[in-house]
Amino acid sequence: MGFFDSLKQGLKRSREAINEIFYMGGEVDEQFWEDLEDTLVMGDMGAEVAMRVTDDLREQAARENLTRANQLRDALAERLAEEFPTAERDPFTDLPSCVLFVGINGAGKTTTVGKLAGRARDAGVSCLIGGADTFRAAAIEQLEVWGRRAGVDVITRDRGADPASVCYEVVEEAEKRGSRLVLIDTAGRLHTSSDLMRELAKVVNVTRKRSGIPVSVVLVIDATTGQNGLNQAHEFNDALELDGLIVTKLDGTAKGGIALAISSQLGLPIYRIGVGETLDDLQTFDALDFCRALVGEGM
Repeated sequence: MGFFDSLKQGLKRSREAINEIFYMGGEVDEQFWEDLEDTLVMGDMGAEVAMRVTDDLREQAARENLTRANQLRDALAERLAEEFPTAERDPFTDLPSCVLFVGINGAGKTTTVGKLAGRARDAGVSCLIGGADTFRAAAIEQLEVWGRRAGVDVITRDRGADPASVCYEVVEEAEKRGSRLVLIDTAGRLHTSSDLMRELAKVVNVTRKRSGIPVSVVLVIDATTGQNGLNQAHEFNDALELDGLIVTKLDGTAKGGIALAISSQLGLPIYRIGVGETLDDLQTFDALDFCRALVGEGM
């Protein structure tokens, strides 16, 4: 199964609600536009995006004399794709690069680090993993397991060590080794805790100042958290000046539109998305492919 097929399968629950609007290719009337806007809002895309996209499609339908709902399916996918900001660079392929992964516990940071490290090694890229989560029980051990699977060394310190100091040492070691890609896993932080967020801001600042290569701060978001994920993203972005996003567990939600809401509202590109548990289910984000999988393909 190719990734687009996996993406379609992963977004099946999200697509079902939208499919009802296009079912049997009914006439494009006032009820259609109301239903479309409501469905986009209910899919967690946000009211502003839903209204903007619906208004633009209404104008296109009038301009091009599109009278059947199924004629607008492809146009909807293309219009939604325009809402995603484009990344200026991909921190995982534009090397050398150092990436700090942030987010709440359970979002999938450590798993994501492991998968990306394995992908880098397979591509022949010299990679180093840093473990700056020195507080959570078994966090270091979990990261080391992923490091062994990926065949990539993990640099960390004993539990309770200062995470900013760990990041400093990781960057220093990467320079000595000539590592082209540095992936640093940080401790999960509740976005509602100002003390924890200040500590994470220190970690980011130390890494940015010490590193001689570009540093990207990437928020890993669990799509199943829905609107709470949007609140998380706002808080993390305000505190850390994020560079981009990785959205995981899209196969576990019926509201995959949250990826669009977060990316669009914060003006942040999505670098990778996850639609399953395997290595191949974490892939480079393509806005049009994502939107086609989300709304289905035209007839």
